[in-house]
Amino acid sequence: MRGYNPPHLRFDGMSQAVRSGDFVVLSGQVALDASARIGTDDPYEQARQCFENIGLALAEAGATLAQVTKLVCYLTDAAHFSSYSKAKGEVFPVDGAPASTTVVVSALLDPRMLLEVEAWAYVGESSE
Repeated sequence: MRGYNPPHLRFDGMSQAVRSGDFVVLSGQVALDASARIGTDDPYEQARQCFENIGLALAEAGATLAQVTKLVCYLTDAAHFSSYSKAKGEVFPVDGAPASTTVVVSALLDPRMLLEVEAWAYVGESSE
C-alpha cells in the first residue's frame, strides 16, 4: 500500500489517497485550496473545490475522475444537497456516474466546512 498527497494537502498521520490493489481510496476531501484556506460559505463552491481536490489526489496516484466508482458525501445541512448535486453533475455524466451516498451530519471538524466528499476509484482491468 502506498499513500499519495498533492502538495497543498499534506498532513501528518494521513494520506489523501492510498492505492491498494485495484483501488485508489481517498480520504474525505474538503474545500481547502492551494492557499490552505477553507472555501467560501457557498456549498456549491465548496463542492467544486472538493472535486478539484479529489482530481488532484487521484492524479498523484495515477488515476482520474473517470475511474471513480463510489462517492460518499457528508453534508452539514440537507439544504446543501442541491449545490453538491449540481457540482457533482458537472464532473460526472449521468450515464456512468459513480455510485453515491449522501449523509447529513451535525458537524465536520472545522465549522466552516459545509461538506466533505470521499471517493473510491477502480484502476484495475475493466470487467466490462
